[in-house]
Amino acid sequence: MPRRYQWTTLVVAVALTITVVLFCTPAVSGADDPAPSKEQIKHFLLTAQVIASKEGSKGVTHPWRLTLSDGKLTHDASFQSVDEHKAQARLATGQIESNFVDSYKYNIGAYLLAELVGFDEMMPVYVERQWKGSTGSLSWWVPVMMDDQERYLRQIQPPNAEQWDRQISRIRLFNLLVDDTDPNLTNILIDHDWKVWRIDFTRAFRLQKDVQFPADLQRCQRQFFERLKSLDANELAARTKNYLTEAEVQSVMSRRDKIVAHFQKLIAEKGENAVLY
Repeated sequence: MPRRYQWTTLVVAVALTITVVLFCTPAVSGADDPAPSKEQIKHFLLTAQVIASKEGSKGVTHPWRLTLSDGKLTHDASFQSVDEHKAQARLATGQIESNFVDSYKYNIGAYLLAELVGFDEMMPVYVERQWKGSTGSLSWWVPVMMDDQERYLRQIQPPNAEQWDRQISRIRLFNLLVDDTDPNLTNILIDHDWKVWRIDFTRAFRLQKDVQFPADLQRCQRQFFERLKSLDANELAARTKNYLTEAEVQSVMSRRDKIVAHFQKLIAEKGENAVLY
């Protein structure tokens, strides 16, 4: 991973212990039941009864881990209700950010965008729901064995380097598309099959129209590239109207244009097979 994502301090190592406990505890589900479809998951998240809750200690937004049940299926979900807007905010790095936003709405906006470009298979399902008088994002709990921070600190190598690199390249591309300003390693989860999941986009969708780290863009999945090229601003605006502003949608499309142009240039220089897979 790029150096800017590496966490090496003792504080991070302590936070890791909390993260592992929070994210690696198995979620509960119906025994021997087939995996539900995404539409079934959305319906479950929107309608199932909350039967237990526990506040998390991870990060600054402290998402809640809720246990939901519809009488047949019992499963956990993560609830984030943060919706903070400030004219200026000092980040953990010491940098001052103007027009700072940290919002659950971006989780849902990111998932709706992911569905349009074919990245949703690397994200848990997100919906909007109310709980205890607060509105927030509710996401399907993904049982994992560790996050990428733990993998990095323990120097664990993936069993299939090519498969790993392809997954990480897709995550980097999507991070740049949504302009996530907090893409830390604890937001990359690894399940027991070494499938990678990307969570937590509450600090995404900045109004920057340029791609911050174009050097991260070296390879791209063919289907992902085609879906990026066909992404329509009007469709994106319509689907995300309750979660993204017009300016945020325009910024996504501007970054999309630059990402597509970057890959088209690489293809012209190196050949399609060297860039797309």
